[in-house]
Amino acid sequence: MLRFKIMASALPLLMAGVFAHGELDSSTQPCIAIGGTSVRIASEPWQTQLRVSFTNDPTVATVRVQITDSAEAADFVVVDDAGSAEGNACGGNAATRFVGIATSPSPAVPIIYLSQDGNADYRIFVRSKTFTARDAAALIVGASGGHGRIAAASL
Repeated sequence: MLRFKIMASALPLLMAGVFAHGELDSSTQPCIAIGGTSVRIASEPWQTQLRVSFTNDPTVATVRVQITDSAEAADFVVVDDAGSAEGNACGGNAATRFVGIATSPSPAVPIIYLSQDGNADYRIFVRSKTFTARDAAALIVGASGGHGRIAAASL
């Protein structure tokens, strides 16, 4: 009986730790700020409000994202230094939208095709210690809801 009481009293603390971990860990996830809203890669599946996926087949893609070699040619540029003062430009708030990356393409979510070739909906330039090209593509497509172009974003 004593073991059950100990377990019952520890369970709420364990649950609080799981939820706190998701919130604390999300601050290290790639994030962009657009106006008063921030868009962040979800660290936990239950946080996801929009899901995107990736494909290697351009005929299946619903959104094409080109990785450019120059910032001037890009619609969305990510250049950061993990130690910079502007690294926390999109702190979490009630308007934060979380984007999850699905493990396989699904017609129910935007399907992103990343390439070096032209004919893209978005062009991105990424030089970052914390962002990958996939992260940047997921954020820019997630910020637009998988549709059309969006306004300028900042880190």
